[in-house]
Amino acid sequence: MDEATLEILQAGGVVAMILLIMSVVAVSIIVTKLIQFRIARIAERRDAEQALALWQRGRSDDALTRAAADAGPVAQSLARAFRGYLRGLDEGHVREEVVRYGSEVLERLRGGFRALELIGSLAPLLGLFGTVLGMIEAFQQLENAGNQVNPAVLSSGIWQALLTTAIGLAVAIPVVALLGWLERRIERLAHAMDDTVTRVFTPDLAEGTSDDGGQKPRAASGE
Repeated sequence: MDEATLEILQAGGVVAMILLIMSVVAVSIIVTKLIQFRIARIAERRDAEQALALWQRGRSDDALTRAAADAGPVAQSLARAFRGYLRGLDEGHVREEVVRYGSEVLERLRGGFRALELIGSLAPLLGLFGTVLGMIEAFQQLENAGNQVNPAVLSSGIWQALLTTAIGLAVAIPVVALLGWLERRIERLAHAMDDTVTRVFTPDLAEGTSDDGGQKPRAASGE
């Protein structure tokens, strides 16, 4: 930590130190979530799409093998749907199990979001609190000075008081922005899991109909 940063923290007092600790915690959580998202491969869709295409062409065994080989949540949800369908289980029971798995995955990926929400909400309030305390101290000095008021002392006290608000906003703004981005990735994952599994049980009407006017058949077994 350089000398300029130490001076800022000293000027901001205890509130600035608390905000610094909050920023360190926020950075740690965000880095952890980025690593977790990468390991979980939440953006991976290719294998799931390929498995679904195989399934719709009637190659159920190949589809299950392709989906099970991918550790991503979308492919694993799809593999569970395939297994349930091939075992002849009721569609409602299969969907229930897939939803249970999806909820477990999403809950694990959302871990730490609440802490980021609290930091994003409390940082500006703490900064404002520090500013109010600093302004009170500055005006107390003004009162104690009586008729011999030094404008330099007053202005110094005011900028030091406003410093905590600036620090609080500097902590909150990137935390709130990154939290929104992380939540959007979770929402996209949830949608992809739901959409992909639903397509196992429903025909693709965009592909048209068969010549006899009925729905285009969707093969779903390996026989």
